[in-house]
Amino acid sequence: MSRQSCVSCAWRENCSKRFCIPDGGSRCPDYTRDVSIKQDPADTDRQSE
Repeated sequence: MSRQSCVSCAWRENCSKRFCIPDGGSRCPDYTRDVSIKQDPADTDRQSE
């Protein structure tokens, strides 16, 4: 599974938690991937392993 990141979260513009989650947001309960950001093919290959 890819690491969650505020920069790739659809809610990053309106998020009030992005700087207060202790693990840097890797397990944010509100995280959802922003589909407007194209996924790197190399990341797709790593996820399938």
